[in-house]
Amino acid sequence: MNTTSLRKLRFGLAANRLHHESANAACFDWLRMSATGIESLDIELHTVGRTFDAIKREGLLSGYSGLIRYPYGREGGLMKLVARVTESDNNPSSLDGAIYLIDPVDPSSIFPEALALKRQCITHGRPFISTMAGAVEWIEIERMHAGFSPDPQVNKLFDLENQCLAMIAHDALKPDMIAFADRHFDLLCRYKRRVATGTTGQRLNELAVSRGWTSDQPWVDRYLSGPMGGDAQIADLVLDKNCQRVIFFEDPHVARQHEADIQLLERAVRVVTREATCATSPSVADKWARGVSLRVNVK
Repeated sequence: MNTTSLRKLRFGLAANRLHHESANAACFDWLRMSATGIESLDIELHTVGRTFDAIKREGLLSGYSGLIRYPYGREGGLMKLVARVTESDNNPSSLDGAIYLIDPVDPSSIFPEALALKRQCITHGRPFISTMAGAVEWIEIERMHAGFSPDPQVNKLFDLENQCLAMIAHDALKPDMIAFADRHFDLLCRYKRRVATGTTGQRLNELAVSRGWTSDQPWVDRYLSGPMGGDAQIADLVLDKNCQRVIFFEDPHVARQHEADIQLLERAVRVVTREATCATSPSVADKWARGVSLRVNVK
């Protein structure tokens, strides 16, 4: 596969201590699974100091020129990632997104620069990947868009017929969620189960009926609205490993009265880092869906 005509991908990379302190930590297991894809796509990984040092210590990506060291987090490494996510695509220092493997009980995961990194990724429509499963999946998505054949060692992540998908959207982004579901309806139908919160679920079921889905059986199982506890209900599904993918269209520009519930759902996804993934903006979800469709042969 010739990738010389493709724009070089650049991702920020960081991991909380839990994910790089032992030989079988999530960061290293991700790299073992995805190193071939990273190298074949020639992805630059702009890596915060301590994470970079840990990768070198384990001998991973040895000799790979795309592993680039940034300062330690305490010296501004993570803040540099935030700034470079906000830059335009034609800026040579801009980042296409961030892989930040988060330990939800690590205090640094809620430092301002960590929260800002997520918010700016959402604002600029770039992936913010916070779980090992999400990191493995996204490298495969990029491989699909580049025209590579599927990597069989990650087949389990794309076993849609045995998975559950959650779809959640804040008020201003509910139309985007309906449009997303309409564009990728055939793909989303492949899932064994779909769930959604309150009004989003109602509108998704109305869409499905308009697309020919039987009205006798809902297309999505509806939970409570987010403010009434729907996010917490879906978080419980994720923790029990009964929901593997979350598409959560967050509006980063408004205050959320049920912010704690939103954080609870995100925390649940990160607790089961090897099983769950989360996409947090329409443009990222759309690229994800197109890549998955290429992999599972959905037109």
